[in-house]
Amino acid sequence: MLADRLRDEASPVVLGIARGGVLVAAPVAHALRAPLDVCVVRKVGHPSQPELAMGAVSAAGDVVLTEHARDVASDKLDELIAGARARADALEFELRGGRAPIHLAGRTAILVDDGIATSATMLCALETARNRGAVRVVCAVPVAPGDFLERLRAKCDRLVVLVPAREWHFAVGRYYADFREVSDQEVRAALAAEPEPS
Repeated sequence: MLADRLRDEASPVVLGIARGGVLVAAPVAHALRAPLDVCVVRKVGHPSQPELAMGAVSAAGDVVLTEHARDVASDKLDELIAGARARADALEFELRGGRAPIHLAGRTAILVDDGIATSATMLCALETARNRGAVRVVCAVPVAPGDFLERLRAKCDRLVVLVPAREWHFAVGRYYADFREVSDQEVRAALAAEPEPS
């Protein structure tokens, strides 16, 4: 369904946000006959509530912070960002297995995730794609909370959300029949699959 909404995008590269986003991105890339790559972004958790994202950092070093970072001392914030960056670097190395990133210069980057919870991860991924030279960035997800859509729309050239959720207690997993944890091996297998000719 995402691919059907994206068929008019010219010269796309599909980037799945690791880990779960890669498994959603793989059939999109296949349907569009586009190359598939991975975008590794790690959450920066709040020191008093680690599950609360106060930002995100990519393996490339791009950082996006949310309003939850305002009450954190700058030295502590720097420490948490550095830790998340190290985790992102390690995961990217593990998933790529020596494979170089696909060049985005002059192309459309379609960023795909399994869903959006706080928007920090996707906002960071969009910034990373722009910094890698993409001339157009598209955010494409199956589900996202309605109150984040304007924030996302302002940071990308196109936003595709199949189900804009209006729930107060939003959770991405509620929209999936199978929302088990995705393994590194599954991501590597998806990335290693030969894309169809573009």
